[in-house]
Amino acid sequence: MLNARMVSMIAVALIAAQLIIRGWLVATGNFYWDDLVLIARASSNPILSWEYLGHSHDGHFMPAAFLLAGVATWLAPVNWVVPALTLIVLQAIASIAVWRMIRVIAPAARAGALVALAFYLFSPMTVPAFAWWAAGLNTLPMQAALAWIVADAVGLARGDVDPARRRAVWIRSTVVFVVALAFFEKSLFILPIAFVVAVLANGSGRRALTSTLRAGRELWASLAVITAIWTVVYFVTADPTAGNHSVGQTARLVWRSVSHAIVPSLVGGPWEWDRWTPSPPTGFPATWMIVAGWVVLAAVAGWAVTRERRAVPIVGFAALYAVAAQIPVMWNRSSPETAIELAQHMRYLPDTALVFAIAIALLVGVRPTDARPTDAQPDRRHAAEETSPTVLLLPTVGALAMVSALVSLVSFSASWRDNPTGDYLDTAVATLHDNADATLLDQSVPLEILQPVVYPDNQISRIFGRVDPRPDFGTSTDRLLVLDTAGNAVPGGVTQRRLVTAGKGSCARPEISGPSRLELDGPLFRWPWTVALSYCATRDGEIEMKLDGGRAARVPVRSGLGSIYVRLDGGGDAISVRPVTAGLRLHTGAGRVGEAVEARFAGG
Repeated sequence: MLNARMVSMIAVALIAAQLIIRGWLVATGNFYWDDLVLIARASSNPILSWEYLGHSHDGHFMPAAFLLAGVATWLAPVNWVVPALTLIVLQAIASIAVWRMIRVIAPAARAGALVALAFYLFSPMTVPAFAWWAAGLNTLPMQAALAWIVADAVGLARGDVDPARRRAVWIRSTVVFVVALAFFEKSLFILPIAFVVAVLANGSGRRALTSTLRAGRELWASLAVITAIWTVVYFVTADPTAGNHSVGQTARLVWRSVSHAIVPSLVGGPWEWDRWTPSPPTGFPATWMIVAGWVVLAAVAGWAVTRERRAVPIVGFAALYAVAAQIPVMWNRSSPETAIELAQHMRYLPDTALVFAIAIALLVGVRPTDARPTDAQPDRRHAAEETSPTVLLLPTVGALAMVSALVSLVSFSASWRDNPTGDYLDTAVATLHDNADATLLDQSVPLEILQPVVYPDNQISRIFGRVDPRPDFGTSTDRLLVLDTAGNAVPGGVTQRRLVTAGKGSCARPEISGPSRLELDGPLFRWPWTVALSYCATRDGEIEMKLDGGRAARVPVRSGLGSIYVRLDGGGDAISVRPVTAGLRLHTGAGRVGEAVEARFAGG
């Protein structure tokens, strides 16, 4: 029979094993999508400004996550080491907090407590959000805070907290709650979870409800006030309801999340992860895994209910949360264009895995209704349970599920590594160091790294803004260099979206001596365009160029023949040109307006 010391040693070993495995996972990973958006914003804004910290990111209000991302970017711009370390540290904090919570909920449980811990540590539901830095900055603090506050709530509800420490406990939990909310607005779920768990851990019926309310009244009051305030702040600062939504699509996404993500994860699935860059990995569980997951779920629920009738609300609580927690997330992603496979990315499920671990702890820690505490009964009961066939089977089943989960993790890692971002960033940073004396025009990173939907955070000036040394990102240059899809600097050219009509003068008789308009062969919609223009100037100086609706750019020119490449924001059917330097006159040749690309793709 396991004693308390052995249980603690095994728990430490399990947490250490998880951190080693997760360390390998992040060591073989790299930045992806939203990670670069965080870096771009941290590189183009003061990291302590409200414009940066209070930005609504895809419907999220997450100032603390932005702050941590900003500090990491400031310390080591576009370097994966610091983000990887933050993920490991945050995971360690969360895992330790979860073990503390399990011991508070089920202090006498042994094998069952280890099963609850192992489920959380190795569940495939927690893997995708961990590997993705932006997602980990949201979910890991929430997991740690949820576990901490649940433990404090259960301790208060049961009267296990010394009266002299009650104030410190509820104030501490309130602070933890605020910190979690600052990382992820989904932490608003912590209050109802903590309250329900405290009631379930304190018994059953109206008596447990009233005693839990009374015992933790200060905690509930403070958390409720913070919840109300933060809800208002969230809806004022974020825009979670933007876009098209569908009740039918939401229902389909929720069901797919349950049937193809949550259920197979109960047996360590899925084993197959596929990826279509730039999408994240998608899990594809085999049919037998889905069936086995339902069988395991039914078996655990049946065992729990037949063992103790108070297990019914525990099982119901876990099942209800697994479904209800997916509804707001899937509603926000429920446009008709959303692929149903979105629900199989599994990055929205770490808190569900933790709630399941809580349910397991409640089930193994619940005292049968016919077993009131006496001096000898608890020890005899747990001794009998520890040697019962059902409890002895739990570690075996749990070990098989852990092996299955590790197979899933290895498969996920292989898919996660199929990501061109890391190689591109490493090459681009080296290229920027080598060309620090040049001037680069801004450009988008390759489509497989970030797509235009996140503009302007897909621009190299924002992503590499804090890299040092690097070239200046200017609005004009006389030698166009661009970064290719691998991150190397190569000669650039401009695609032919529109042609610029040549001026009617000549080098001997330049036609531009004041404000003029260079006609295009058709209109442009508003966009950041690159202009390629040849010219002949009478002297060194500056001219001003502008598209309709955009900002003017000052462009240096040299005496004689030359060419310039200018980045202008705007549209219209002509380019406004005005000499700034007194006595400067200009003749312009034919030119182009389009996108800056590699010269080999610019066309003739």
